[in-house]
Amino acid sequence: MKFPKFSLPGSDGTTHTLADYLGKPFVVYFYPKDNTPGCTVQACAFRDQHKKLRALGVTVLGVSPDSIASHQRFIAKEELPFVLLCDADHKLAEKLGVWGEKQLYGRKFLGIIRTTFLVGADGTVAKEWRGVKVAGHVDTVLAAAKLAAE
Repeated sequence: MKFPKFSLPGSDGTTHTLADYLGKPFVVYFYPKDNTPGCTVQACAFRDQHKKLRALGVTVLGVSPDSIASHQRFIAKEELPFVLLCDADHKLAEKLGVWGEKQLYGRKFLGIIRTTFLVGADGTVAKEWRGVKVAGHVDTVLAAAKLAAE
């Protein structure tokens, strides 16, 4: 499957498109909300493995419906070395099937289903992880990126 075209505002103040990332592998991880426990652990795990991913030529992008201002605060607080994209209307999340019904404390609502995509240089999804459990996930992504780079 090809990763869908997108045009989303980034935490760095610029608009990011699929075309910006073609030619090199990249990781796009969808997470529910800035500065929440699981999302912070996940973002910090990508932060901590960022140098290893970059050494493989892999760019990391985080995506949530949060505002650019929220993303910027999250990046500053957690010292994240990668761009966070704002999918406020969740159009990209919907295209990828990662926007759906969730349940918390018995309450049902729509939101981001934690998912990560490893995308090859040609824009083809090389690997995807849906319903991600945060613990150990980034190590799994790094291992898959290493295999893809060989």
